[in-house]
Amino acid sequence: MLTAFTFPGQGAQYPHMLQEWPAHPVVVQTLKEAEMVLGKPLASLDSNEALLDSCNVQLSLLICGVVWGRYLKALGCQPDFLLGMSIGAYPAAVLSESLDFVDALKLVNIRGTLMQQAYPRGYGMMAVFGASRSQIETVLLQQQASQQAVFLANLNAEYQFILAGSLEALENTAVIIQSQTHSSSQLLNVTVPSHAPLLDSQAKKLRQAFSVVIIKKPKYHYVSAAKARVLYQADAIRDDLVNNMSTQVHWHDSSQMLKERGIQRIIEMPPGATLTNLCRRVFLESDCYSASNTNLDTLLYS
Repeated sequence: MLTAFTFPGQGAQYPHMLQEWPAHPVVVQTLKEAEMVLGKPLASLDSNEALLDSCNVQLSLLICGVVWGRYLKALGCQPDFLLGMSIGAYPAAVLSESLDFVDALKLVNIRGTLMQQAYPRGYGMMAVFGASRSQIETVLLQQQASQQAVFLANLNAEYQFILAGSLEALENTAVIIQSQTHSSSQLLNVTVPSHAPLLDSQAKKLRQAFSVVIIKKPKYHYVSAAKARVLYQADAIRDDLVNNMSTQVHWHDSSQMLKERGIQRIIEMPPGATLTNLCRRVFLESDCYSASNTNLDTLLYS
């Protein structure tokens, strides 16, 4: 059975998400490794206050994805494909054995710090439901012509999109879109304008950190959510990880590509079930599971 592991991005986090784990040696070892590299207890990352900082959120999601991915692999649940949304690309690269976990921790620490320092307040992301891509892009062009800092960031489903920009521009844009379409919007629990040109300079700075990191050819299929295709070469994965903070996420197209490759089972690593709900719209005849909400025997033996 062809299986894909998916890894969520910012917005899936919740307080104390790093405090409850399965009892397994690979879990214990991975958590110790994370604390050793970061030089602090994991409890310092996932408190209510700590999760207001994008760097802590990104580190928490990386650790959670790697721990759960390694745990399921240790129990015999092997992925054929790995696909992450935004910061989720980093645990996907680690589980593909392209990027070392120690390097991932250091890089995500830099990534999150760059993003948080660039936009400490007043920026974020917003979901729009019910409008088409062309309707949204028409409004965005008008807004950008008026010097509004708002961009199309994620193409998650046929009628579900994520915008990134200043909070004021997001609110103004949502009002205009809703006045022209039968749509709704929701501000996300994300404090930075990911997947937009606003982060181009931060991506260039991150590339410097990547220049001394070894990226290997993956042993499992690593899927780029920016390109909606499998990447086989180390340099291509390096570029994907460097640029994914400022490039659009094509989640719907990536899911369609996996469907065409015959994926029969999709398992979303904790936390949450957002990606599972998106995948169910595409994989109508496949099994879509959230590891957070699914019995372990079902994940291993379905």
